[in-house]
Amino acid sequence: MSDQIFLTGIAGFGYHGLFDHERQNGQDFFVDVALTVDLTAASKSDEISDTVNYAEITNLVVTHITTQPVNLIEKLAGRIADHILKDHAKVLEATVTVHKPQAPVDAVLKDIAVQVTRKR
Repeated sequence: MSDQIFLTGIAGFGYHGLFDHERQNGQDFFVDVALTVDLTAASKSDEISDTVNYAEITNLVVTHITTQPVNLIEKLAGRIADHILKDHAKVLEATVTVHKPQAPVDAVLKDIAVQVTRKR
């Protein structure tokens, strides 16, 4: 299956991280999602019921970013991907990339990100 839906740069402010200052002060997180979905029916019918509602996916991602802090962005990415598969039967595969551009490291860098892929 090569049909995909992409949601890029979903932003939220969260309190994820290992350090106390991350849990107290929070920071910006950005999430990209790639969904493998059979879009054959939707491309013919023009009906939302034949695809995945990306507004629902976006809301799900924002909720995970802004609630229930975790230590690792690996956990956050996995939790989002698992939740997408659980709630959206039409999604065959979900790839989730969590970006943490303000990660507390001793170097100047543009971004730190992790990516997970979950399949049915």
